[in-house]
Amino acid sequence: MLKNGRWDVDWHPVQAKDADGRFLRQTSSFRRWITADGGPGPEGQEAVKAERDRYRLYLAYVCPWASRALAARALKGLDDVISVSVVEPVLTRQGWRFGTFPGATGPDDEIGATFMHELYTRADGGFTGRATVPVLWDRQEKTIVNNESADIVRILNTAFDAYGEATVDLRPQSVVAEIDALNATLYEGLNNGVYRAGFASTQTAYEEAVSAVFATLDGLERRLADGRDYLFGERLTESDIRLFVTLIRFDAAYVTLFKCNIRKIVDYPVLQAYLRRLLAIDAIRRTVHMRHIKAGYFSIVALNPLGIVPAGPDLSDLLGPEPADR
Repeated sequence: MLKNGRWDVDWHPVQAKDADGRFLRQTSSFRRWITADGGPGPEGQEAVKAERDRYRLYLAYVCPWASRALAARALKGLDDVISVSVVEPVLTRQGWRFGTFPGATGPDDEIGATFMHELYTRADGGFTGRATVPVLWDRQEKTIVNNESADIVRILNTAFDAYGEATVDLRPQSVVAEIDALNATLYEGLNNGVYRAGFASTQTAYEEAVSAVFATLDGLERRLADGRDYLFGERLTESDIRLFVTLIRFDAAYVTLFKCNIRKIVDYPVLQAYLRRLLAIDAIRRTVHMRHIKAGYFSIVALNPLGIVPAGPDLSDLLGPEPADR
């Protein structure tokens, strides 16, 4: 991680923990907004103006938080409006690296960075914290606008409607309160819950987390069993994106590496069918790069010190052939 703008070579890829061994996630530090006219954000946040080709989304295919921002970009029809840079999936001694792993986008052409942390120190020379993805980068000001995935999804949902698919609304006002409530459940029990299980450092913390993971999955199986296509009926929302990015990684990584092995998603017939429906949406399918997902997760030294990537599971029936490297 960075400490006062300097890279700590003894970084550790695990967040802080509480006294009982519970995993604690870092709070995002860059929280400016983008709006259509550059006016203040929804809660009065400082904002910059939405413009074509002004912004770049930095991401890793392995990262679920980054992938939900990538899905929002695709669903909103912004592929030709906001450019993308993809780092290599394997964490190095200096964190995320720009390189030649198949599917990565190669050298950084914004500031000539080799590692993601260089963009952070360009934005804030005294930054302390982990250099995470996603990052929404302002190519004009050469700085980070936002590195919180929840914010980025909402920015992309409204700010660029003059350039993309204005008819696509991932956060319809009629169900905003319900979306926020479900998002909180998804985050605590599942999205972050799998990490709390995987990085727990005590048996008690692990059992608490893994129980919450499967209680959440059981509840989602029941919710979708009424025949609805998506979490809020027939309309895709940001909650579906939040759920998808965890479901698609579950059997491939979380079952084994994070010890979330009470059941697999394939054991949930309704959730498995829901996953297939989402994968049938091209904008979502294009965010899945299983080679990156497995290579990245199984490179976490704290959890897999030998770095051996397992051969399975065979997800070809679900995913089909791996798409050509992007």
